[in-house]
Amino acid sequence: MTARFLPRTLPLLPALALLLLFLAGPIAYCAYIAFTDLQLTGQAHSSFVGLDNFRRAFHDEEFLRAVWLTLVFTVVSSLLGQNTLGLALAALMRRASKPVRTLTGGIVVTAWVLPEVVAGFLLYAFFRKEGTLNAVLDALHLPSQNWLFTLPVLAVSFANVWRGTAFSMLVYSAALAEIPQEITEAAEVDGASGPRRLWHITLPMIRRSIGTNLMLNTLQTLSVFGLIWVMTRGGPGGRSETLPLFMYEQAFQNSMIGYGTAVALLLLVVGSLFSVVYLRLLRTEV
Repeated sequence: MTARFLPRTLPLLPALALLLLFLAGPIAYCAYIAFTDLQLTGQAHSSFVGLDNFRRAFHDEEFLRAVWLTLVFTVVSSLLGQNTLGLALAALMRRASKPVRTLTGGIVVTAWVLPEVVAGFLLYAFFRKEGTLNAVLDALHLPSQNWLFTLPVLAVSFANVWRGTAFSMLVYSAALAEIPQEITEAAEVDGASGPRRLWHITLPMIRRSIGTNLMLNTLQTLSVFGLIWVMTRGGPGGRSETLPLFMYEQAFQNSMIGYGTAVALLLLVVGSLFSVVYLRLLRTEV
């Protein structure tokens, strides 16, 4: 047993050592800091405070608001926006001509490969009071407004949809390509309409791809920082401040590293809960 186990394990040891050093090590250190009162300035030594940082978070109205805005941002931009639009684009591109597929895919993927900060500046220019959207509305004699002030969380949600839909489109394009054409043709012969084929054939057959895409998109959306920071910096009045921005504010602007790290751990727990749900869905055989 040992003679067979060691040759298979030895090649993995360097990768395991790197994971422990650069992934597990920092996470363990952050977990320790979350239970201390460590600050950036004015403190010679930190002390262990137990669960005080977590108690403070759950009694902090700004933290609770950040949790709510994070859930809204995740549901609107990831679960509904990127997932639905990506599936729709993938389905439409299957029936489109090659030039249309190339043009559409190029436009969508370009938005995806742009650096997050660049995408943030582009969408800021689009939504600002003197921006492109209001210019178009004024040309059409429709009412305009300062979107980053009146609807900040929806503006940053749209920005995340615009930037991240390409990933969902690529995942679903690959999944739809694996569906046997004979099944779809047989359903058409039997008189099944498009919505019925989608609900009873397409979605069940790509359920695993849907679960994988939802999990990856959700985890990525929970960690979005640069896009929101460039567009609104969490404002106005904290109305677009998600957990990553709240964590940054507490740790680096208010110099409370211990409290900010505790918030980061809570964000990690939220992402883990989403992952557990999706992994349970992925266990179900189609």
